[in-house]
Amino acid sequence: MTKLIVCTTPSCVFCHALMDWLEKKDIDFEEYDMSDEKLRAKIEKKLGRTVSSVPLTLIGDEAIEGFNRPAIKRALKGLTK
Repeated sequence: MTKLIVCTTPSCVFCHALMDWLEKKDIDFEEYDMSDEKLRAKIEKKLGRTVSSVPLTLIGDEAIEGFNRPAIKRALKGLTK
């Protein structure tokens, strides 16, 4: 089961920077390409709102917009407790 999902688009520079950072930290994640309309609709239904920007990081029940390292680190610590 994937604990961390990164919602991206192919041309998003911040998405790629986030994924590079996660890989350097040896943090497993699954990438969801939000340019896939069916996948986007599924994520939006799960969140109960429209996704207006990427990257969007899903960790447990938390959705973190942008490349927000402190928020991602806090959410990851919450998973290990």
